[in-house]
Amino acid sequence: MTALLKKEFSLCLHPTAIIFLSFAALVFVPNYLYEVMFFFSGLSVFFICMSARENGDLAFTCSLPVKKRFVPLARISAAAVLQCALLLLTAGCIAVKQAVYPKWLLVNLAGNSANLAFLGVGAFLLGVFNLAFFPLHYKDPGKVGVPFAVSSAVQFAFITALAVIRHFPFYAPLASPDFEYCGVKLAVLFGGIALYFAMTALAARLSTSRFEKVDL
Repeated sequence: MTALLKKEFSLCLHPTAIIFLSFAALVFVPNYLYEVMFFFSGLSVFFICMSARENGDLAFTCSLPVKKRFVPLARISAAAVLQCALLLLTAGCIAVKQAVYPKWLLVNLAGNSANLAFLGVGAFLLGVFNLAFFPLHYKDPGKVGVPFAVSSAVQFAFITALAVIRHFPFYAPLASPDFEYCGVKLAVLFGGIALYFAMTALAARLSTSRFEKVDL
């Protein structure tokens, strides 16, 4: 499994996967829909899977002395590493923004404010992508576009709902700067992280089960 993970980063990593990590800095843009950075994270996974398909990576990987079920696990694990890196970079950018920006600029009028709760929301959106994309992709590894279209539609449905909910009065505590309503924000943060790992684990289980039935 470790060797397959190294193969993912040395042979399959698409340049956009690194470029899109820099989108964590979008939190510095005032009144912007920050959730789109998590869509671009999914887009980088799409490019990885598409370029791997075009380069015959699946045939190469399955010719190696590895268990078939480890093939999707390696790809999902590599995606999870990139997603966790994005969340950590976003957390760093949020900490800098909270320390430097005036308080009135910390409230986002377009969507979720960049705070602890936003990190939980972001983790949830990444988990939604994993659960929608990977089981569909590994049901038929030759198809990348349809799984990405479906997962993007699901992800944007949640992003739209979150953007609408942000304008309801009950959401005000989650839109405030950090150190205010910390209990509620920490609950959203840890809840989002828990959901991310649960959805990613379920995506891995479904993907391996479906991939083992694929006739290569």
